[in-house]
Amino acid sequence: MTGSRVVALGHYQPAKVLTNEDLAAMVDTNDEWIRSRVGIRTRHVAGPDEPVDELAYQAAGKALANAGLTPDDIDLVLVATSTAIDRSPNMAARVAAKLGMGGAPAVMDINVVCSGFTHALATADHAIRAGAATRALVIGADKMTEITDYTDRTTCVLTGDGAGAAVVEAAAEPGIGPVLWGSVPEMGHAVRIEGSPPVFAQEGQSVYRWTTSQLPPLARKVCEKAGITPEDLAGVVLHQANLRIIEPLAARIGAVNAVVARDVVDSGNTSAASIPMALSKLVQRGEIPSGAPVLLFGFGGNLSYAGQVIHCP
Repeated sequence: MTGSRVVALGHYQPAKVLTNEDLAAMVDTNDEWIRSRVGIRTRHVAGPDEPVDELAYQAAGKALANAGLTPDDIDLVLVATSTAIDRSPNMAARVAAKLGMGGAPAVMDINVVCSGFTHALATADHAIRAGAATRALVIGADKMTEITDYTDRTTCVLTGDGAGAAVVEAAAEPGIGPVLWGSVPEMGHAVRIEGSPPVFAQEGQSVYRWTTSQLPPLARKVCEKAGITPEDLAGVVLHQANLRIIEPLAARIGAVNAVVARDVVDSGNTSAASIPMALSKLVQRGEIPSGAPVLLFGFGGNLSYAGQVIHCP
């Protein structure tokens, strides 16, 4: 085998929905203010009985079912999250236990905040290419509402909870392109989850300026590394941070023929869960043909970024 491919996806969101009108009763805001600035209408909120590992487990089970596989077929579990309150057992170990996995799978958490899933996907691809794994479960899961300050109207309108998962396996023909990843360490303060208990905060204008100026050339470089042009893309799935960032960025990348994920409207910013959840929904609805090229690009905390082009499962 000379590469890896995504063979199936799955996603999960809690049943409780928090609307803009609900938030207006909690903090000084309103539906028009929220939609005009971030494009969000609703977000899902996990309850006390839905910790991060439960969200991840639910999405993982759906991905495995969609792949026609059992938990014992997996030998690597990666969970991208920045909202795991407990440090050990990590979320990947807990998901493996919930799934009843045998065969001594490797279990690791990856904390790269909003770009965690694309980092984890690249890590799985590298492990499979190196022969260290044959089939991986890659999950992005975050419970952002648990670290949200509901007195801060600039951030509490953004966050939601959920999880998305992908099954990745060895393939003779690579279906996951080379990753472009990096960070801007001097801007690490722009997105923060700090304190005890931890609280999410960000410098929204700094993040906006960086993404709108720096991300388009980086995304085009991802396409170049994959041997395609932006016009070849059938789908673009950016981190679902803000609709006012997503729409102009997709246009500036030059993906004129692509379906652009806009899951942020109904799900809010779910951090590491946003890309796999949005992609899973596009695939479930049949909006991207099987085998077509899709750009995934995550950005956010640290300020870290990672992107790759994959073939749609």
